[in-house]
Amino acid sequence: KYHTLNIYAPNTGAPKFIKKLLFNIRNEIDSNTVIVGDFSTSLRALDRSSRQKVNKEKMDLNYTLKQMDLTDIYTTFYPTTAEYTFFSLAHGKFSKIDHLVGQKPSLNTFIKIRKYLRMHLMKNV
Repeated sequence: KYHTLNIYAPNTGAPKFIKKLLFNIRNEIDSNTVIVGDFSTSLRALDRSSRQKVNKEKMDLNYTLKQMDLTDIYTTFYPTTAEYTFFSLAHGKFSKIDHLVGQKPSLNTFIKIRKYLRMHLMKNV
């Protein structure tokens, strides 16, 4: 049994918004919780085509995720791959703002799902 939390963060102040939300629901999050959605922010420099440094707000959010034993599932499987989910026409840059986050103990379940999808449905998962 899994619990899914879908986040749609605002375009401004997204890291603070997500950090506050996670803090408020921290007692509800366990190894069966999967957090997905539009975080409206990248979590690492590789997630932006401009490769600009991760600012303090994003570093604080990453620290909060680490303290809560939460990890970006995609990044765990593909740590050196840049995958973009958003293009800003105004800035002419790509970024990854959609994330799938879960606790590290649940990674084995994601590995099983990934293997199943790879074997039965898709070749490039």
